Amino acid sequence: MTTSTLHVVLGAGPLGRAVVNELVRRGETVRVVSRSGQMPEAPHGVELVAGDLYNPATVRELTQGAAVAYQCAQPHYDEWPQKFPPLQSAIIEGLTDSSVRLVIGENTYMYGDTDGKPLTEDLPYAAHTRKGRVRAAMSETALAAHRAGKVQVALGRGSDFFGPWALGSSHGARVFYPALAGKSASFSGKLDLPHTVTYIEDFGRALVILGEREGALGQAWHVPNDQPQLTQRQFAELVFTETGHPVKASGMGKLMMALGGLFIPEARESVEMMYEFEKPFVVDSSKFERVFGVKATPIADAIEATVAWYRAHPQNK
Repeated sequence: MTTSTLHVVLGAGPLGRAVVNELVRRGETVRVVSRSGQMPEAPHGVELVAGDLYNPATVRELTQGAAVAYQCAQPHYDEWPQKFPPLQSAIIEGLTDSSVRLVIGENTYMYGDTDGKPLTEDLPYAAHTRKGRVRAAMSETALAAHRAGKVQVALGRGSDFFGPWALGSSHGARVFYPALAGKSASFSGKLDLPHTVTYIEDFGRALVILGEREGALGQAWHVPNDQPQLTQRQFAELVFTETGHPVKASGMGKLMMALGGLFIPEARESVEMMYEFEKPFVVDSSKFERVFGVKATPIADAIEATVAWYRAHPQNK
């Protein structure tokens, strides 16, 4: 007879879904906590709960008895400075002095502009953007809580991601839906520079691995990425090959992003991050791969699965 352990996923967005998928594959008991308590097309048997994650008492109640909690929740992109730190602080407070491990899904904003130098986990936090400084402060606070013995923490960092449900990412709907229609896919910045991308399912799998390995605690880890030197144009070529249409791709510069920001808050908030798309942006995930013996999904396979998902979820559906 096999028994499963409770795992609590905080947030029902693309990364939360990817974590859920991996846990379900492993036969674990899964609870998802989000503001709405909903997750369309949630896997069978997953418990969906509405909860206020800004309330430490709610966090404590809904994670009681769990082995691991995965912090995948975040406010709207244009609300990060005001709402993200208190959200994560409440989660840490709610888990303080419990036996629940906390695995936090992060990006790489805290490093700032490395002028094309590959990103490794030992780089200093040198963010010059608002959102980068928010990420840096949150990471430092989480690791300080770990060092103080308040909560066991591991940090998993992904690059710009793509895959099922990742519609709003830089390699999401504005790339895959046009490619399926034979139209021009829209990317950020320059197309012919290396730009590491993370397959969302690999991101989710990596966070689960971090939650089960004691040696992962108290550290930051870049999750596995396949072909980190791939350019956005090469990414587009793989996508269009899979869709069966001739390659059409364009890059949106900082000026166009700023103009779009006059009407779209998310575009406005993306302007300060354009340095990632104007110089080589390579994320080194060799530490994770070496320590845990795990490689990323081959990118051609990941794109095949992603195109299949977009086909099954038409834009107007």
